[in-house]
Amino acid sequence: MRESTKVLMKKHGWRIDRAIHNYIYFRWYYPYVKMVSLFLKPLEYLTWFKPLKYVGNMAFSRYHAKFLSSGDAKKIFTLKEDVRLISDQNKRIVPYKYAHKIIFQDPEYLVVMDCPCKKSLHAPAETINSCIVAGSGTGKFWMDSCKKYNPRKISQSEALEIVKRFRSMGYITQAFFKVATGGSTGVICNCHPDTCVSLKASRITRKIDKNTTMNAKSGYSVKHDSKKCTSCGTCVSVCHFNAIEMQPDGRVYHKDECMGCELCVEACPNGALSLYVDPSKPLPLDMDFVKAEMKRIQAEQAPILN
Repeated sequence: MRESTKVLMKKHGWRIDRAIHNYIYFRWYYPYVKMVSLFLKPLEYLTWFKPLKYVGNMAFSRYHAKFLSSGDAKKIFTLKEDVRLISDQNKRIVPYKYAHKIIFQDPEYLVVMDCPCKKSLHAPAETINSCIVAGSGTGKFWMDSCKKYNPRKISQSEALEIVKRFRSMGYITQAFFKVATGGSTGVICNCHPDTCVSLKASRITRKIDKNTTMNAKSGYSVKHDSKKCTSCGTCVSVCHFNAIEMQPDGRVYHKDECMGCELCVEACPNGALSLYVDPSKPLPLDMDFVKAEMKRIQAEQAPILN
């Protein structure tokens, strides 16, 4: 057994079932996700069956994602130290029951690999190599055991360039969490609603219950400067969530529909839009905040340990 496989298995402790699931998930990444994608099509015709929302809630509490702003993604891909925040308070950031650990161990070790969603949903070939993992644990496993998915080690600056390139094409940045991979993040992907299984799954389940989603909002909403706005409609065209529309009497912003992905902010040719932390939404996955939380918890525990 390779050392990277041992590391992957050990992080699950006595939960051998999860360790095996973790191994299968990445070792056969494409067929695993392909199988899930095949279930989505018939589900689109079953949105009338309301009990499906309970199935969605059960599945999404174990496998989900968090939208990242461009700034928050940059903070992840410029980390120089380990981050390990394991607390129920994490649910303020990742509002799900089980998988909400925020762990980036050896974050400068970055690997990019083919995205199984894009392969399954027939995305353009040049967009497929787009899943990035931050951390040597999973990164080395990808390099050792997932060669058929074209993994390659990259620098932090290369990771930032990949994110920048995809965002310029209208792709959203997401951090994925999964119980079977240790309940923590590490995998950051560049996703498009047309070729992302998680975004498609949420779109279907939201037709059953608008609160059933596996994609947590970034934590931001969008501020509009009417003095700079020329009503060009660029923000409308880049929004994947129908959060903005142009009506005869002006621009309308549906804050509850906004995921805070920041694409509209980046695309606005006049700088009329900006993000702000919205207290009505989950907190952002902001590494500055996460590191401050780590220090606070350590300070609280210090008297107990001493």
